[in-house]
Amino acid sequence: MATTQTAATSAAPPTAPEDLNAQIFQRLHPRAYLERFLAEQVRPDGREASDWRDVFVHVGSISTADGSALVRLGETTVVCGVKAEIAEPDLERPDEGFLVPNIDLPAMCAPRFKPGPPSEEAQVLSDRLASTLTAAGVLPLSALCIHPDRAAWVLYVDATCINYDGNAFDAALIAMVAALKNTTLPKATFDEETGRTTCSRKVREPLPLKRFPVSYSFGMFDGSTTLADPTAFEEPLLDTSLSIVLDEHGALVSAGQLGLADGETLGTCVAAAKERHKARGGEIYSF
Repeated sequence: MATTQTAATSAAPPTAPEDLNAQIFQRLHPRAYLERFLAEQVRPDGREASDWRDVFVHVGSISTADGSALVRLGETTVVCGVKAEIAEPDLERPDEGFLVPNIDLPAMCAPRFKPGPPSEEAQVLSDRLASTLTAAGVLPLSALCIHPDRAAWVLYVDATCINYDGNAFDAALIAMVAALKNTTLPKATFDEETGRTTCSRKVREPLPLKRFPVSYSFGMFDGSTTLADPTAFEEPLLDTSLSIVLDEHGALVSAGQLGLADGETLGTCVAAAKERHKARGGEIYSF
């Protein structure tokens, strides 16, 4: 017989007046609020400027997908699923398939996002992710060709942010690469006589991934303070945002920025990203 446990409930303690005043001050004067924390060498979430949030990766959580991953970067949570279809190759690239990444930032993940069609921020983020996956050479598109000119795999890599607390790019890139690593496709053969593609129900093959990029993002506040892994509260206050993408060996894949940053700042961020990657980067795709 099932046993039901009922937890005792009690009224939540009232919010202290000083806590309430701090919340009001944060809403009305966010920049001054952050400045006061940084003056004490700490950030509102308790981290120092150069500290990173922990990364958690779980794969295979979506049984209906060909591959999937769930990633938590602090409180930012992204789930990604890969779905495969067969289509004719592009006429200009007859021996290549297609990789179609996309990310959705729905209204449920944060109050700043509204219901309706994809926001401009989501579209820009999708373009950045597609460019990064291409620049890194994560998956050779020739590996998705079943038969030149006739049949190729199309991989839809769809990510959804289910909780947003900043730095969605880093979390989404990890989720997409992890989902691709978890993906298996049925062995497919093309019959030239019938013009049909047959997929095996018993044999599935993993994708031949070549590189495993990780992004490390930074934000410049007030022109002088570099914040690693910015939160949703910090992001609107930043003067410049930078993303350093490294492969599994720590080699630089790309460096992108929004805003102005001098060469010294960029060099400092690259060095900090490599230090973090050396310490923890190898654990991310170790599943």
